[in-house]
Amino acid sequence: MDTTVNIAPDPAATARAAAARWIELAERAIAAEGRFNVALAGGSTPRRLYTALAAEPLRRAVDWNRVHVYFGDERSVPPDHPDSNYRMARETLLDHVPIAPERIHPIVARPASIRQDAWAYGRLLQRTLPAGRGGMPRLHLILLGMGPDGHTASLFPDTCIQHETSLPVAAVYVPRLTTWRISVTYPVLAAADHIVLLVEGDGKAPVLARVFQEPPQPPLLPVRRVADLRPTEWFLDAAAAAQLPDRAARRGSP
Repeated sequence: MDTTVNIAPDPAATARAAAARWIELAERAIAAEGRFNVALAGGSTPRRLYTALAAEPLRRAVDWNRVHVYFGDERSVPPDHPDSNYRMARETLLDHVPIAPERIHPIVARPASIRQDAWAYGRLLQRTLPAGRGGMPRLHLILLGMGPDGHTASLFPDTCIQHETSLPVAAVYVPRLTTWRISVTYPVLAAADHIVLLVEGDGKAPVLARVFQEPPQPPLLPVRRVADLRPTEWFLDAAAAAQLPDRAARRGSP
């Protein structure tokens, strides 16, 4: 597992560190290719990161005219629903920065047509992004979180999406939540230039310790599968990192 671990004392400091890295990667991609293609994460953890990026002085550090926003996953709810990943990103970041609506690409995830919506988002990625590893759409950055069960994006343990190797985006039913979701797949994560994983809170410490266990404990958690696919960058607060093996903690402490 090839990782870089960054540990900050609290969630606010973690968000600031991740925001600085986000801006660095945006500047690098824009200088090299004229645009920055980023997939945002949902859930509660990225809120502080998005709020930091939307506020001065960081807001002025990004050329938002060259940013193209995608999403790593979405819940099967309308875009104005409180559980919508798009709504959270819009309220905390996208409504507060000068980015044109046509550069924002939310996932439509309707329960009645969930597989068709997943296929359509995969086609959008293929149409608007360059091809990377394995011919999959290549994003400059995919931002991810981690659930207490080790899922990331909507790659939940013991679900059919774990076996998807040909589609860039797929629908997945999550029995534990009794709901459908749409998510990018492992091949798209493997094709990205950069993966940033943002994890906070003592509730995540036990599963994070399992993720960093060597040799890994089978079955592999989804987030560990991602970390084994390609180099990853972890941004953790001290509470989440409290049970990490000494070697992993030493590697990343600033």
